[in-house]
Amino acid sequence: MTTPNGALAQILAAAGWDAADAEAVTFTGADPVLPANFMMATAGAAAIAASGLAAARLWRARSGVDQQVSVDLRAAGVAMKSNKLMTVDDRPVSNDWLGISGFYETGDGHWVQFHCNYPHHRDGVLAVLGCADDPAAVAAAVADRSAAQLEDVLTGNGMPVAMVRDGAAWADHAQSAAVAALPLLDIQRIGEAPREPLPVPEPGSDRPLAGIRALDLTRVLAGPVAGRTLAEHGAQVLTINGPHLPYIEEQVMDTGHGKLSAHLDLRSPRGRDKLKALIAEADIFTQAYRPGALAGRGFSPEEAVALRPGLIYVDISAWSHVGPWAPRRGFDSLVQSASGLAHEHGRDGTPHHLPGQALDYVTGYLGAFGAMTALAHRAREGGSWLVRLALARSAHWMNGLGRVDGGDARTIANPGLHDIGDLLQESATPWGRLTHMAPVAQLAATPGRWDHPTVPPGTHPPTWTQ
Repeated sequence: MTTPNGALAQILAAAGWDAADAEAVTFTGADPVLPANFMMATAGAAAIAASGLAAARLWRARSGVDQQVSVDLRAAGVAMKSNKLMTVDDRPVSNDWLGISGFYETGDGHWVQFHCNYPHHRDGVLAVLGCADDPAAVAAAVADRSAAQLEDVLTGNGMPVAMVRDGAAWADHAQSAAVAALPLLDIQRIGEAPREPLPVPEPGSDRPLAGIRALDLTRVLAGPVAGRTLAEHGAQVLTINGPHLPYIEEQVMDTGHGKLSAHLDLRSPRGRDKLKALIAEADIFTQAYRPGALAGRGFSPEEAVALRPGLIYVDISAWSHVGPWAPRRGFDSLVQSASGLAHEHGRDGTPHHLPGQALDYVTGYLGAFGAMTALAHRAREGGSWLVRLALARSAHWMNGLGRVDGGDARTIANPGLHDIGDLLQESATPWGRLTHMAPVAQLAATPGRWDHPTVPPGTHPPTWTQ
C-alpha cells in the first residue's frame, strides 16, 4: 500500500524531478475517504500536491520565497467527485446521464458499457442497435450479441463504448501493453526557443502564475481541471469552445472557476485564424481531442509551436497517443470499464464504477503539474515543450498503488453535501449562488483562489484583453 508521499515521489520521478522533493509536502488524513478499495484519495492527494508543489517552486524562482505545501486526504478524496457536490441557490445541481448510459449484460455473459452524455452519442448507439431510446429496449437489443462484437462495431462507428474486462484480460490486451510502456506523464522538448525567465512579481502579488496565458481547448473534466488548476495559481485561462457543440452544464460549473470563456468555430478559416492569433500570444495550450483530430485543423504540436516558439503544448487523451485504441473516443467511465477497475469494484455479479471520476481529476491535476514543470524548463533552458497524459495511463498508475482495507460500500459512506461544509465556498455566477469545493492544495505564502466565477461557454470575446 503506497503512502501519499510515496505516490507523489512516483509522480515527481516521472517528470524528471528529484523524488526526494516529495518529502517537502505535508499530508494529513488517510484512505479510505470514498467507498472503494482503490486508493482514490491517495492518488488524488498526490496529483494535487504535485500541482501545488510546482506552483510553489515557480513562486520561489520568481520571488525567492519558499513555502510549505500541504494536502488533506479527506479534501482530496472528495475532490475526485466535486462535479457531484454543488448547489445553485441551495438546490442540488442535476448531473444525470442520458437515459441509456450504463452497463448492459450481453448474450455471451459479459458486460458492455455505453457512455451517452451527448445526444449525438446516444443517437449513434441507438442507430447501430436499431432500437428505441429506452434502457429496456437497449437491454433486449444486446441480449443476443457478444460484448466484443458490440465494442468493435460501435467504436468503428465512432461511438463511446467499452466491453467490461477484468484486470487479467486488460493486462493481456495490446492497448494495455502500449499504455503500460508509457511514463505517467511525458514531458519532452519539441522545438527551439530562447529562455523566457518568469516575470518578477509586482509588489503585493501572491500569484505564482501571474502573467502566464493559457488556452484551454478542452471539454470534459480532465482537461478543464488542468486549466482550472492553472487559474487557481494565477494564470489567465481562456477556454475556447465551438458555438455548435453541446456541453454539460454541471461540468462547466465545476471546472470553469477562474476562467474566461469564448466561442470560436474552428470549422471556419476565420475561427482558425483567430485561434492562431491567440496561440501566438499564449504560454500554454491544452487540448483533449482524440489524437490527430486537432492536427486536422492545423493545430498539431509542431504547428502550434511554429506559431509560438516557447509554447507549452499539453495533450490529454483517453487511451493515449499509441496503441490500437489511440483514435477511439474515451471517457473516465469507459477507461474504468475496459481496464478492470469497474469489474473489481463490482458486486453481486454486476460491474460498478468507482464513486468518483478519479481518472479525470488525477489526470487534470497532473496536466497542470506538467505544464508548470515545462514552464520552469522554459525559464531555465528555453525551448518549446510537449506534455502528454492519458486517462488509461493514470488508471494503470492508480491501480498499482495498492488497495486499502475497509473501503467498500459496507464500511464507509459516500460523502454528500451535508458532510463537507468545511470544504466548500460560494461564488456569484450567472446561474445563481454556486456552492462548490474550494481549492484543495494549501500553499502557505500563495494560497490558491479563483479570480473569476465560472460562466457559461461563450460569455467572453475571444481575446486576451478583457
